[in-house]
Amino acid sequence: MTDQFLTPDLSKHIEQRYFGRRPHIRGRRVPVALIAYVRRDQALDIPAIMEAYTLTEAEVLAALLYYAENHAEIDAYAAASTDDWVTYGDDSFLLRRNDVPDRRTEAD
Repeated sequence: MTDQFLTPDLSKHIEQRYFGRRPHIRGRRVPVALIAYVRRDQALDIPAIMEAYTLTEAEVLAALLYYAENHAEIDAYAAASTDDWVTYGDDSFLLRRNDVPDRRTEAD
């Protein structure tokens, strides 16, 4: 028998429809990066995160697992968002990467 790891389907708890396709808790719009960074930087345990953001244990664990599997992409997006804030200040939330399709034509 071969060794196989089961990869859980996180789509029940994580989605990417908003925030320029930034991953967040389904139906809550709490970014996965926020949960991961709070856990890392403030050393909050899972019950504290659940209470602070009114999330279920499954939602917090899904966010942490999603971050563990996709940390390079999430960190890069967070760094780009920080650069936008430094450049554009409080108006940076108006910037939405990948929300609007490129309307240029090949003739441009």
